[in-house]
Amino acid sequence: MIRVVLPAHLRLLAGLRDELSIEVQGQATQRSLLDALEERYPVLRGTLRDHVTQRRRPFVRFFACQEDLSHEAPDAPLPEAVASGAEPFLIVGAIAGG
Repeated sequence: MIRVVLPAHLRLLAGLRDELSIEVQGQATQRSLLDALEERYPVLRGTLRDHVTQRRRPFVRFFACQEDLSHEAPDAPLPEAVASGAEPFLIVGAIAGG
């Protein structure tokens, strides 16, 4: 099980209070994790990735093990600590401006 931490507004949208656990079939990658997350919580479809291109939304960032994974390839394996559930996969809303 992969632990996922969503920003407060997406937890509210999905009806969650805390972090959640998602079972991923096959290799744990960003794509497989987000596919499983959107399958379990359809209301999140389009909030993290574009509906058509499946690319990460511009102001959404992914972190794990104190590393920014936002620009990693979608099919790159997630860190072992995330895949094993020892560390959470963090989905964070980025802030822009000066």
